[in-house]
Amino acid sequence: MKIWQKNIDVNQFVENFTVGKDRELDLQMAKFDVLGSLAHTQMLETINLLTAEELKVVQQELKNIYAEIEAGNFTIEKSVEDVHSQVEWLLTQRIGEAGKKIHSGRSRNDQVLVDLKLFFRSCIEDMVMQTTTLFNQLIELSNTHKDKLMPGYTHLQIAMPSSFGLWFGAYAESLADDMELMLAAWKITNKNPLGSAAGYGSSFPLNRTLTTQLLGFESLNYNVVYAQMGRGKTERILAQAMSAVAATLAKMAMDVCLFINQNFGFISFPPELTTGSSIMPHKKNPDVFELIRSRCNKIQALPNEIAMMITNLPSGYHRDLQLLKENLFPAITSLNECLEIATFMFQNITIKDDILKDKKYDYLFSVEVVNDLALQGVPFREAYKIVGEQIENGTFAPSSEIHHTHEGSIGNLCNEEIQAGMQQVLHQFGFEKVNKAIEDLVK
Repeated sequence: MKIWQKNIDVNQFVENFTVGKDRELDLQMAKFDVLGSLAHTQMLETINLLTAEELKVVQQELKNIYAEIEAGNFTIEKSVEDVHSQVEWLLTQRIGEAGKKIHSGRSRNDQVLVDLKLFFRSCIEDMVMQTTTLFNQLIELSNTHKDKLMPGYTHLQIAMPSSFGLWFGAYAESLADDMELMLAAWKITNKNPLGSAAGYGSSFPLNRTLTTQLLGFESLNYNVVYAQMGRGKTERILAQAMSAVAATLAKMAMDVCLFINQNFGFISFPPELTTGSSIMPHKKNPDVFELIRSRCNKIQALPNEIAMMITNLPSGYHRDLQLLKENLFPAITSLNECLEIATFMFQNITIKDDILKDKKYDYLFSVEVVNDLALQGVPFREAYKIVGEQIENGTFAPSSEIHHTHEGSIGNLCNEEIQAGMQQVLHQFGFEKVNKAIEDLVK
């Protein structure tokens, strides 16, 4: 059953190709489709396109369908094209003529737009919560291991002393910056496209402000043509925010793969969290972090994939846009899984003590010696030359005393400031307002 079909049956080959994976992917949007209809039908009653009695019946059955979806008892039948058709068909079967009225003043175009926006809002909240959990874990580890020194590298060459406090804290602050991009994606997502219909508005006197309030959106996509143009743009911006988080995770995973290597030997994990070899009994492979690295590198390609799918599309709806779900939906799941397992792994990490006592790290302290000479009044360039000559002739004597006190250094991690910055970003999402609106809509 197709809500757009007239008296001609579409060729089955064509139908299968055009429907694609929509039924499977639309299941993830089912409850959001019902939420959109709950708000839309309330608005229809205020402009006399539904009677008060019809609204009562429609709302109750929509809430029944919502409960079925939440309980996992909702399916999209093979004879039905998508989630929108399934919900409307169920409603009409159960309550009769009133169910046929709920599509007044909207098109599948703005219906899928509002479904996606509601779905993306939920996904963003999940990703932010997962990121926050990992962030807190990293801050905790940074504080716990702030005094454990490790080598810092440039060009993968031994450079200067670092610490695990710095290392864990660096990735925490990176995630905090990533949330700035996620906040931008949230702001773009949290605008109501409902009422734009097929992209050119409606002759019905729709009250778009009302549906905006009912669905907890911050504002509208005002211009109806632009509301349709938001399909693809919203996905690309969300993918860019996801890509930022993924880039942080991928770099961190690469570090872990290096640090667990026997030639580094800085960290370890319990044997049950690593994998082995079919022929080498000594192996403890960091497969989790290798997969995080690869998955997140794949997610970093997502913004470009989406951009290429929407490049040079004129304004208005095009079926090309349907395929965006196939790229974005699995990526959202994958990123959440990477965040969750990274947090789990770091809960079980062990840090090696006294790493820098190994003689091969003596040259890490060359800058400390140069700076000590400079503090004694030797010009920096002269001090640099003196220490360089000592290294060349084999007389260099390292000083392992670390005196880094400025903001963000080994002795002054500024983790409290990093946490405060993260909280400032998180506060701006306003998830509570959105969740309260949805709770009121379905209660």
